[in-house]
Amino acid sequence: MGRLGGLVAGTAAGVGALGIAAAAGARRPVITRWPVSIGQVAPCLPASEAPGPTAALLAAVGLAALGTRTRLGYLGAVVNAVAAAGVVGLRGDADRSAAVLDDALLQLGGDPGELPPAEPVPTLARRLRRFREAPARWRVAADVPYGDLPVQLLDVWADPATVSNGGRAPVLLQVHGGGWTFGDKAGDARPLMAHLAERGWVCVSIDYRLGPGERWPSMIVDVKRAIAWIREHIAEYGGDPDFVAISGGSAGGHLCALAATTANDPDFQPGFTDADTSVAAAVPFYGVHDLTADENGLFALLEGKVFTTTPTADGRSYRQASPVHRITPGTPPFLVIHGDTDAIASVGQSRRFVSALRRTSGAAVCYAELPRAQHSFDSYPTRRTAYAVDAVHRFLTVLHRRHQSHPTTRVVEPRRA
Repeated sequence: MGRLGGLVAGTAAGVGALGIAAAAGARRPVITRWPVSIGQVAPCLPASEAPGPTAALLAAVGLAALGTRTRLGYLGAVVNAVAAAGVVGLRGDADRSAAVLDDALLQLGGDPGELPPAEPVPTLARRLRRFREAPARWRVAADVPYGDLPVQLLDVWADPATVSNGGRAPVLLQVHGGGWTFGDKAGDARPLMAHLAERGWVCVSIDYRLGPGERWPSMIVDVKRAIAWIREHIAEYGGDPDFVAISGGSAGGHLCALAATTANDPDFQPGFTDADTSVAAAVPFYGVHDLTADENGLFALLEGKVFTTTPTADGRSYRQASPVHRITPGTPPFLVIHGDTDAIASVGQSRRFVSALRRTSGAAVCYAELPRAQHSFDSYPTRRTAYAVDAVHRFLTVLHRRHQSHPTTRVVEPRRA
């Protein structure tokens, strides 16, 4: 086969080596410092979140290498076989995650009969079709201004019937991730918003100011302003302004948790201090909850890019921006979700946050630490994502039903950092 055979064999050997690294990193990441940790997560995502197709691809590459009948080809075949075997061993993690999520929801307390049953996971073909068609089907309004700045835009996701019937559907605000410096409202949580919209919810996803062009606290101010917009305008889209939950992943998880723990904080509401920015519940995915802890290269990301100061020179600002230090007895219910092998946002961040919530908050605290789940796993329509979004729906459904049975007006005094 000559030169072509050598190219096939060499490529196969490289793919197999990458596959072995992905299977190993999915079990125990070794590169966990930003930004090089992105290189750890990139190959691990397909290994841990789509192990079946990834193993099949590795096996096909190995067979192609074997067909070259060269020493390098035989080596490539062996390496890919080892990699495929390692990836196949990850196939049970999605179902294990489902069990972890079920156990977490039991922490809601109350009558176990309140909790809706889990829905069956759709087939891969159906998940992929829903993912592809979701924006066209469920996004009923795009680029709606929620403030005066060009970046302060939002999309509304809902069933058109929900909008037209003038009801009072529960509302979810979704905050995208991206290290406070990149990302947009179209990039995250499509499976979650489509799942909720299909079940009668109104979802709002927002863009917000990003570093380094904008600095803290612009990001949380925009999230608060979006909540204020929802209170005033969401009824126009069939939503209930009295039941607003919030979710987000990574930096969006941080902003989600901070918004929930700093309701009506005037420091984060310049020019709209009278607006009610409390939320009924929060669901942060793999969030950063303590900006005073330099884990996984966090300070290198924040200093000079998000904050104008350093933690040493301005500890108060970093503490004020840390949800773990802002919890009060009035903090709303939380469902915290984090993968135990996350190489970008340390799972220790969520573990400590959950412990602090349980010490101080008077509300339910549910925690799901998913086995071998990667950062940003829920951005893709995988089996694990299907379990996670269904769990979020069940969690929020219980809280919404409780709200309907016992509606209350929440007056929250923010905790000063």
